[in-house]
Amino acid sequence: MDDELITERRPVAFPQVFGYVRHIAGGLARHAALVDCLSEYCRWHELNLCGVFTECDTTVAIRSPAFVGLVDALELPDTYGAMIPALSHLGPKSLGTERKRQITASGARLIVVRSLKPTTECASSLGASPTSSRKGTRDVRP
Repeated sequence: MDDELITERRPVAFPQVFGYVRHIAGGLARHAALVDCLSEYCRWHELNLCGVFTECDTTVAIRSPAFVGLVDALELPDTYGAMIPALSHLGPKSLGTERKRQITASGARLIVVRSLKPTTECASSLGASPTSSRKGTRDVRP
C-alpha cells in the first residue's frame, strides 16, 4: 500500500469559476440575489467564484461586452468553468446555443445552478425542490 496521503487530505485549491448573469430588470436587490445564488452554489461545491460578469443591456448580441469579458476570463490559466443561474441567462435559444458553444470551445465547463431537468433523487435526499440540478446539491433560487 502506498504511504502517500489520499487526495482529500492534500491541500487542494478550489477550482476557479467565473459567473455570468443577464440582469435586464429587477433592480439592485435582484442582481444581489443572482450573485448570492452563484456564491452559495460555490460554497456548497467548493468552487472559487473569482468574479461575476453582468449583462445589463436589453439588446441581444453574441459578442456583448460582459460576455466577451467572460470568455476572456475563461482563457486564464487554472480556470475551471463558467457559472450561470439558469440557461436563460445565456439569452434567447439561438443566442444561448452559440454562447454555450463558445464557452465549451474555450475548454471550460458550463455550470448551470438551476437546470430545467428535474432530479427527484436529489430532491428526496435533501428535501429540496424537484428542480435541483445536480446530485447532492440543493436548489438555490434567487
